[in-house]
Amino acid sequence: MKIDWAALGSVFGVSLVVTVALVGLFTLGVAGLSKQEAAAAQGGSAGLARTGAYACFALCVAAVAFGIYLIVV
Repeated sequence: MKIDWAALGSVFGVSLVVTVALVGLFTLGVAGLSKQEAAAAQGGSAGLARTGAYACFALCVAAVAFGIYLIVV
């Protein structure tokens, strides 16, 4: 049995980058929702923060769905 170390390293690197990006995107969504609550408490408009947060969450769902698609197919 021979291990292709270059391919293993490539998979590790891509997995690490995608994981960090996905966690960062989810964090931006949570931060956007918290900004929306703060803006609403001050009487301001919070539509942009809510829309950005929902967009971040939608991208997270799309990335997870694509990962599941790659595993199944």
